[in-house]
Amino acid sequence: MLTDAIVQAALPCSDFERAKNFYKEKIGVSPSEEDPQGAYYTCAEGTGFFLFPSSGTASGTHTQVGFQVSDIEAEVAELKSGGVKFEEYDSPQLKTENSIAMLGTEKGAWFKDSEGNMLALFQRGT
Repeated sequence: MLTDAIVQAALPCSDFERAKNFYKEKIGVSPSEEDPQGAYYTCAEGTGFFLFPSSGTASGTHTQVGFQVSDIEAEVAELKSGGVKFEEYDSPQLKTENSIAMLGTEKGAWFKDSEGNMLALFQRGT
């Protein structure tokens, strides 16, 4: 049934203009479409996400959108140079070094957008 569907995440924001500016200025993505309901962002291979105005509050306690990248170290460095602040973890379950955690053979790094949504970069293992 849904195995052939394109999946898109939806992210709430309390300040729509501030959020759109964050995505454009900090991570370099602009809406592919925008209407009164929100902004659609198109990424690789038919994936993307929807940013919408909401009176709710993002929890920021779990990953809401993950961006698969081929070189996480380079992406983290580039985003940091643009002002993105990455989360740092030091627990028995998750430890970051230079903002990147090893997850078995995969790597992950997390940061919050201007609205408190938790975003992740991940690099699949080989």
